[in-house]
Amino acid sequence: MPDRVADHLVRAVTALGARELFGVGGANIEDIYDAVFASDGAVRAVVAKHEFSAATMADGYARASAGIGVVAATSGGGAMNLVPGLAESFTSRVPVLALVGQPPRAGEGNGAFQDTSGLAGTIDAESLFATITGYCARVRAAAELPGHLDGAALALQRGLPAVLLLPKDIQQESIELPEWTPPVAVPRHDTVRLAEVRSLLAAARGAGGVLLLAGAQVGMDDARAELARLALLLGAAVGVAPDAKDVYDQGAPGFRGVAGTMGHPGLGAAVAAASVCLLVGSALPGPAGAGLDLSSLPVLSIGHSEPHPRALHAHSSDLRHTLNTLADALEPSLTAHTNGATPDAPVNPTRLQVPASTGPGLRYRTVVDAITTALPPGSDVFADAGNTGAAVVHHLRVPEDGRFVVALGMGGMGYAFGAAIGACLARGRRTVVIAGDGAFYMHGMEFHTAVQLDLPLTVIVFDNSAHGMCLTREQLYYGDRYSFNRFRPAELGNGMGAMFPGLPSWSVRTTADLSTALPAAFDTPGPSFVAVTCDPDEIPPFLPFLSANPSRSTP
Repeated sequence: MPDRVADHLVRAVTALGARELFGVGGANIEDIYDAVFASDGAVRAVVAKHEFSAATMADGYARASAGIGVVAATSGGGAMNLVPGLAESFTSRVPVLALVGQPPRAGEGNGAFQDTSGLAGTIDAESLFATITGYCARVRAAAELPGHLDGAALALQRGLPAVLLLPKDIQQESIELPEWTPPVAVPRHDTVRLAEVRSLLAAARGAGGVLLLAGAQVGMDDARAELARLALLLGAAVGVAPDAKDVYDQGAPGFRGVAGTMGHPGLGAAVAAASVCLLVGSALPGPAGAGLDLSSLPVLSIGHSEPHPRALHAHSSDLRHTLNTLADALEPSLTAHTNGATPDAPVNPTRLQVPASTGPGLRYRTVVDAITTALPPGSDVFADAGNTGAAVVHHLRVPEDGRFVVALGMGGMGYAFGAAIGACLARGRRTVVIAGDGAFYMHGMEFHTAVQLDLPLTVIVFDNSAHGMCLTREQLYYGDRYSFNRFRPAELGNGMGAMFPGLPSWSVRTTADLSTALPAAFDTPGPSFVAVTCDPDEIPPFLPFLSANPSRSTP
């Protein structure tokens, strides 16, 4: 008996390795949910409160699982709400498949509600999504589905999101199709360029030293062990991009700190001492490259994206394979010449000095250091944008076997709430969101989904009654003459406790409160919430701000 196109799509999701479908319902996507129900548990549908959060759930699921994420949304405003989430996935190279419902074909250009066919003066959803995906197609006939699934799968293999626009009548159409399997992956790496990289690394190891700067693709490809092996083999110093704090053990040999605007100044010394720099899975965008002068250093690169600095780049869509290939080729010659030399011992990275702060509440460093101490091994941490994110990137030590994510692609506030839920479902670990109250007011009510699913998710809100980074910019760049970015205070901890009876929830104002709340929040089996009062006028460890007012910097 023929199946519906919707049923074929759900089976395709499982063929791609996903077991969760995140989304928000609606008339033009409801057949996908019906097909999920009919799949007898092969896929679970997780309904979010907003499509942006659903997209970030899929993004977080993909990052945590080193697989793909899937999101579904209806037409019109539901589809438009996906845009910022998919833009983050596109910029950060995260493979997310979006199934987007559309009105029936008969209504295209004929006044259909939420028509985005591009006909008769309507928005052209295909053109819109094409700018933020590796593949976007409107399925115009059921028989086209296998070809479009192939195109989407190839984009996902390149680390890019894909969108399929699905008219409702096509979703409902019954058709006999062979079982779809993903196409053969694109080549894993450029063997010719990789041989050049290998030769230069071998020469540099003997001539002075190698600096490895690792990026988020190491985590996406689950290549942490392979990176550690190469670093050990080369005796390399290792720095990590802000969104890659979890890809190299901060207590391992050679670790030198986080690079970029929220990073550690001591990494500059590792640059000066090196004879070559190898970028591993990072294009080194502004937030990761600021403060690093690589102009006098040969730069090599492996990864899916050409780096921004001038470099010899060898493409790799699978860093596990590429790093192993590189290490296998290097190991005999290097072992013979170095007698198994190991990298220098790790150092405790020098922290940036920030201006003294005397306002209400606790200091960023105090709170983040307390979180580091209390986090159980294996916990995953999602930091949101802004001053809070800068403090977390700079000060937090990722727990053993934990994951760390900060969305630097688009830097969208509120990303962490949905993404952490996706990661929690992917790994089943204690997952922690650290965000400011501004981000919480945007998308923090997605916490309701964590409560509904009884997930081990802890949300920690740094509550300074402000859009902190915008406020700091007003102070530093506009003479502190006004502020559009201060909020009326709210009791978030008490409020969440009242909204969700029985929820473990704390309002933290002192170090004593902090030492009580954090261990209890992490020990609870389900969701928990901690609101920490902070000073809105504290300057975070963020190089552009400290450079703008260096005279105020004190220990």
